[in-house]
Amino acid sequence: MSTAQETVEYATEHAPRLAWAEHAPEVYKAMIRLDAAARRGLDPTLYELVKIRASQLNHCAFCLDMHTKDALAAGESVERIVQLGAWEESRHFYTEKELAALALTEAVTVLTDGFVPDEVYERAAGHFEEAELAQLIAAIAVINAWNRFGVTTRMVPGH
Repeated sequence: MSTAQETVEYATEHAPRLAWAEHAPEVYKAMIRLDAAARRGLDPTLYELVKIRASQLNHCAFCLDMHTKDALAAGESVERIVQLGAWEESRHFYTEKELAALALTEAVTVLTDGFVPDEVYERAAGHFEEAELAQLIAAIAVINAWNRFGVTTRMVPGH
């Protein structure tokens, strides 16, 4: 009887299209500062959940990889991260405040109707003080910008 282990061959890793941060270092530095400013006053795990959910919607593999790891490091559970893609059906994993933030994240990220619906905004406003809500909106906008850099330049996850 043979005990040889089977070798698994994974798909070839794609190369990034452009090292944008090297070619636009001032923009990259400004994004880092903007990101740091946007996170101020927000719960670290909520912040990472928002980043993961926007990155899922935008199909940014690089940001998904980074922010999943960051969320785990901030104390987030694997279970809540896994359920994030189906948060509406998995509401019991999240607080009402987190659910309001996730709904706002989706509305700001997708903008299918060209605007954020009043009911989504009002729900978030009911759970966040105005200053915190402003920070949350900033955080959502910033991760969407990061996602667009990542997706456009095909940044490679895992690095």
